[in-house]
This record gives sequence, structure tokens and C-alpha cells, in this order.
Amino acid sequence: MQKLNWRRIVLKVGSALIAPDQDGCRSRYILTIAQFIVRCRARGIEVILVSSGSVAAGSHLFPSDKPRSVVMKKAMAAAGQTEMIAMWDRFFDFPSAQLLLTHGDLRDHERYQSIRETVFTLLEHGILPIINENDAVTTDDLKVGDNDNLSAMVAAAADADALLIFSDVDGLYDKNPNLHQDATLLPEIKSIDESIYAMAGCATSAVGTGGMKTKIEAAEKATSHGIATYIINGFKEETFTRLLAGENPGTIFLPYEKPMQDSVHWMTHTANEQGEVVVDGSFDESLEGETGCIRGDEIVEVHGEFAIGDTILVRSEDGTRLAKATANYSSCLLNFIADNEQSEFSEKMQDSIGPVISEKHIALLEKS
Repeated sequence: MQKLNWRRIVLKVGSALIAPDQDGCRSRYILTIAQFIVRCRARGIEVILVSSGSVAAGSHLFPSDKPRSVVMKKAMAAAGQTEMIAMWDRFFDFPSAQLLLTHGDLRDHERYQSIRETVFTLLEHGILPIINENDAVTTDDLKVGDNDNLSAMVAAAADADALLIFSDVDGLYDKNPNLHQDATLLPEIKSIDESIYAMAGCATSAVGTGGMKTKIEAAEKATSHGIATYIINGFKEETFTRLLAGENPGTIFLPYEKPMQDSVHWMTHTANEQGEVVVDGSFDESLEGETGCIRGDEIVEVHGEFAIGDTILVRSEDGTRLAKATANYSSCLLNFIADNEQSEFSEKMQDSIGPVISEKHIALLEKS
């Protein structure tokens, strides 16, 4: 374990730790986490906190005998967010800052860069960033949906060394420990594949939105950026003592030896595709030479509506996901080229415009 060499870490704290009884914030568990943050900072480690719990913290302010609609949950999030931030802030003798994000903020590259700059500036001035999804305003199209994956995106954006996901379980088991007495805790995961996802059971908490699957998804995002990821029990005080002693109290997912480049990682794990371009076999063959250019005459079909600069999915005719990329042209123009491939006008147009996708703006999914 490389704890003493940590320069910057991201902590993700689940709702069950913030509001275990769903009747407002409680210091029962987060006081210990706050003390851990203070001790990390005392060692010169920069800390970013991704804190769930706004809905759970605000739920007691609304009638419990009425159905909790989406609108009511948004109101709970708005009311609970202030209580949650106030709870965290009172445990620190240094300033903190609140950042509320949506997936729409992260998948827009300009806003993504702005988030990075804000986080770096806060850390530079000794201010603790406290981040949560903006549940009060986000929509289905714009939300991440769980703070496990959000924390991994934040860790990548912040160039963190480690992501610590505090949960109500000790780590990843080879089978559900609630159902199987012989379940074994796995202390180290070297690579994530389908067998690892198969070990993920359902969420053990009725308070949070994520289960073990979302934590493994977060680990896959983070480790591919070179970030060691831990799933550990935030309910046990010994967890924090062991971490500071250089021990692994749960499960560690080891980082890639050769992490993805920042731009490729953002496109692969953060940006959502706004449409699809289906290409013929000639592009499949070009993957063997690791080239990323797509010409107009390789396009078979175009699906969805997208503009210049949007992220799109490139797939083959058999449905294989080949790459995610930044579109150099709109779906309108590419549809025209695809529909009129054999026309003289289309051929002249293809000769006059540049590549549909540039080599420097593509993330080859099969390669990465």
C-alpha cells in the first residue's frame, strides 16, 4: 500500500453514513471520517470529499405519509444539502467549499476543464472541496445517478492518487456475505472483468442509491486513470486507524500500469455519446494500424442528432462498439453524405471536407 506517498485523495462517503436513520444528519459516523480528513491534511495530503446524503438528510422535513415523488425528492435534496454541508463544516477548523455537479457539467469538455481549475484553486488555498450531485435540479438526461461513479469522475478530473469509497461493507467478497456464511473478503483486485462484476450483490443499505456494482464501475473508471481504489467500511473506527498505519482494511483495486491519457479517459468514461456513426469494414481494418481517422466514404448510417464537437459512438455494422470520438461535422451533414454516397456531388463534398473524426479526438474502445 502506498499511503505515505499519497499527494491527493478523493473520499466518497455514502448516505448511510451521513443520515443512518433518514431523520437528518448525525455525527455518529462522520465525526470519525472528519477526523481522518484532518489527520490526512496534517500529513500534507490534499483531500477532496464527495458526500452523498442530501436527500436522506432532508427527508425528515417532509410528510412521511405521502408518496415521495421525484419533485419531492428534489426538494428534499435542496433542504438536506444545507444541513449536510453545515454538519461537515462544523467539524473542521479550516474552510470548505461546496460544488454541486451534474453529468451535464462533466461531459461538456469546457465545463469539465472549469471544474478542474476550480478544484485545483481550492486545494492550492487550503480549502476542502465538498462535492455532491446536484439532485435538486438534475434530470434523467443529465444525472450521473450515484456518487460512486461521480467520485471516480472527480478523482480523474482532479488527478488524484487514490479513491477511497467508504461504505457499509468491508469490501468486495467472492459472494454475498449476507447470504453465504463462507463468503471471503478479497483484499486485492488486479484487474476488473466480468467475473468481478458477477461477485457484486445488491445494495445492503436502504438509504443509498448504489450497490456493489456501482462501486466496481467506479473502480474501473478510476484504476484506468492510474488511481488506486479502495472499498472499505466507514462504520468501523479501526478502518481509519489502519489506513493511517499503511494497512489495507478492505479491498484495493490496483491501478493500470499504463493509464489512459486524460483526453481518452474523459471520452471513454465521462462523456456520453450524443449519437452514433456506423462504419463499414474498412474502418475495422484501420484499427489494426491504430489509426483514428474516419472518412466520409466509410460511413454506412448515422443515428441521432448531434452537432460539431459532440461526443459520438462509432460502431460496426454488426453492432460492435469500436470507439468514442468528437464529431467534426453535424449529424445533418453526415446523414446527407451517407444517403448520397454514390452521387457526384457527394463525392466532391467528401473530397473538399476533412476527416469526419480526427485521430487526436478518438478513443478506441477495443484498444483501451
